[in-house]
Amino acid sequence: MSMISETEPPRLSVVVPVKNEAGNIEALVAEIGHACQSLAPFEVIYVDDGSTDDTLATLQGLRRKHPWLRVVRHDRSGGQSGAVRSGVLRARAPVIATLDGDGQNDPSFIPVLYAALEQGGAGVGLAQGQRVGRKGAWKQFQSRIANGVRGKILKDATRDTGCGLKVFRREVYLALPYFDALHRFMPALVTREGFGVVHRDVVDRPRFTGRSNYGMFDRLWVGILDLAGVWWLIRRRRPAPRAEDVPQSETR
Repeated sequence: MSMISETEPPRLSVVVPVKNEAGNIEALVAEIGHACQSLAPFEVIYVDDGSTDDTLATLQGLRRKHPWLRVVRHDRSGGQSGAVRSGVLRARAPVIATLDGDGQNDPSFIPVLYAALEQGGAGVGLAQGQRVGRKGAWKQFQSRIANGVRGKILKDATRDTGCGLKVFRREVYLALPYFDALHRFMPALVTREGFGVVHRDVVDRPRFTGRSNYGMFDRLWVGILDLAGVWWLIRRRRPAPRAEDVPQSETR
């Protein structure tokens, strides 16, 4: 089955933000390609967020093997939300999937989330993964506190917004207000735009290699201002009027 077409636009664009993940790229690219066969034609867009290791060279080498792989590079690090945005802006498909580039998100759940989005119809804007089986009591404790605080304030009915596995409609994403850490608040903001959010459990895995750069401080305290800002945005939301073009009157 062809995974990319020169004439037919892809059904799905998979966006993967990475920074200094050279050791995790080859195996994950292969997994994504295998997982998305049933969704062909598709494309995979890796966004190198200012890496200083061999991330870019590894991706360039893999492009010869995988014609559906595209590479975007930031000249300096712009953060995970910035990398996701760069990928979405360049995506050609109407539906976007995202996952983290460290191997913790299992790509086999992409078709599950895609199906959940499509089954929900046009009124559903986001299928959000929610991790189960997370490794490490300390990591679970961090996420439980961060998600608990966020949930009480935003009431977004999402247990785990930090999960990188998401499938959403490109046009819905582009309607959201952009800011750093947007990816952690997508359920609340998608709901704000009047679209539904569906959830599916996904299995969390250990990183392939390397160590995470995120901890309690990043997950909660740095996001307090963002949390307050999203709360304000939700409270200030007004229903957008429907706009339609008025045809020009016929002249006789």
